[in-house]
Amino acid sequence: MDIFVKAITENMKNKYLLHGKLTLKSGHKEELADILIQASQLVSTATGCKLYAVSNDKDDANSVYVTEIWDSKDDHDNSLKIEGVRELIMKAMPILDGQPTKGQELEIAGGAGI
Repeated sequence: MDIFVKAITENMKNKYLLHGKLTLKSGHKEELADILIQASQLVSTATGCKLYAVSNDKDDANSVYVTEIWDSKDDHDNSLKIEGVRELIMKAMPILDGQPTKGQELEIAGGAGI
């Protein structure tokens, strides 16, 4: 493996990736997606934020997904302290179908764009 490629791959492995599915009450998919997109705007300039993607599954009307990549878990945890983030979480809670489950913490094996 080229030393440059190896260095990039090793750097990616040190990142923190969190992928989660939020299940919501019927009829609130667009509202939750909007709340999460607002959150993405708040955290986009946070230290260590590399990606905050909000996505939908066209075949699942009651779920929204969030995929985040951070330089570290600490950077992710600190993003929850950004002004306005807790308010958006509180706005989302009533439209969720139960408590959100912990997202999957995944190890990045490699790829482009990170």
